[in-house]
Amino acid sequence: MAVAGRLSPPEWLRYPDPATELDVLRLTDPAFSSGMTAPHLRQFGKRGDTLLYWSDRNGSRQVFQLALKGGESHQISDASALDPQSIALTSDERAANYFDGPLLLETSLSTLSKRTLHTVPNGVTRTGLTQGYDGSLLFVESRAGLSKIQRTTRAGVLNTMLEVVGQILWVIARPKVGQVLFRVGGDFSMVNFDGSGLKRLNLEAGRTGNAIWSQSGRSVVYLHIPEDPKELISLREFLVAEETDKLVAKTSQFESVGANVDSSVFVGASRSRASAYVLLLLRVTRRELTLCEHRASDPSMVSPIFSPDSQSVYFCSDRHGHPAIYRLHVDKFVEQTAER
Repeated sequence: MAVAGRLSPPEWLRYPDPATELDVLRLTDPAFSSGMTAPHLRQFGKRGDTLLYWSDRNGSRQVFQLALKGGESHQISDASALDPQSIALTSDERAANYFDGPLLLETSLSTLSKRTLHTVPNGVTRTGLTQGYDGSLLFVESRAGLSKIQRTTRAGVLNTMLEVVGQILWVIARPKVGQVLFRVGGDFSMVNFDGSGLKRLNLEAGRTGNAIWSQSGRSVVYLHIPEDPKELISLREFLVAEETDKLVAKTSQFESVGANVDSSVFVGASRSRASAYVLLLLRVTRRELTLCEHRASDPSMVSPIFSPDSQSVYFCSDRHGHPAIYRLHVDKFVEQTAER
């Protein structure tokens, strides 16, 4: 294991996409594995000049920070059992949070000193990590058929928000509001940070796939999967205040979806093997635009997201070997936005 602090030189490779001839930039070397954290976690610096990600280039999965102008990668962690879907940049951009086995850690990006915020008890299963609007961290601990949503401050003060029967599959904090969205089986519910206001969301009946908050926090955007595989997967939106659910558009069989700041444009990865593309979906016209091929062996790894200014799309694929991170500029198709 290489120690934290090691610098790796740029590994960039630019190529024209075979389907669209748009320039795609591969940011990490597919000779080893690299990938992004969970899409709802903060991973970009506010100026869009850094990306927090994971890689095993030095022999084990570790947290790295990539300079998006120069291409150098700085190793942040020396973890022994990193959860790559738990990497989160703190709101002040001074540190990274992540789970290393049972330990929830915070590592300074400047000094690389680390401290433990929480230790998961023996015999307890931990799932998920999400960041509250106030900088707190929320996750699920499960044992003996019961699941607890736990919330800890960056000072390490822990409290149990809610306990339910069954397995909570994931939690995503609501932007700008002290609430969290969580899923148990096929049911989606919300609860306040103090445990009050528990409410089930009346989403469209049927199977629900990938779900995200709009960045305004006004709505939950999700993929609705029909029972008939010949029918198209649709993108729907649940407006929280109005408690209404509406169709946004049909999709080219999206496996996952991301949104720009104002949710006027969406980016998705198709699960179709014949059309393994990353696509833009315009809300106003309900039309799609093919950006590039992803050709991932498993479409669930692609998880495309917008950069904070909506001028680039980032995604993962193993089309050239091991999983790697890719970037595509979309400034010709999407207006620049400011982070809200």
